[in-house]
Amino acid sequence: MADTKSITDKIERKKVKRASRKAAPPKGKRTGARGENKAKVKKAARGKTKR
Repeated sequence: MADTKSITDKIERKKVKRASRKAAPPKGKRTGARGENKAKVKKAARGKTKR
């Protein structure tokens, strides 16, 4: 992504960002599942209230 901190005009900044996004090489395929690093939550026992 291009550095757009110095550009104050919103429309001009958008143009520069879009151009840099288009020029960037495509990202590679995922190597693993999307949420593989998320903390896993243990499921509560069925039929029991959670309070």
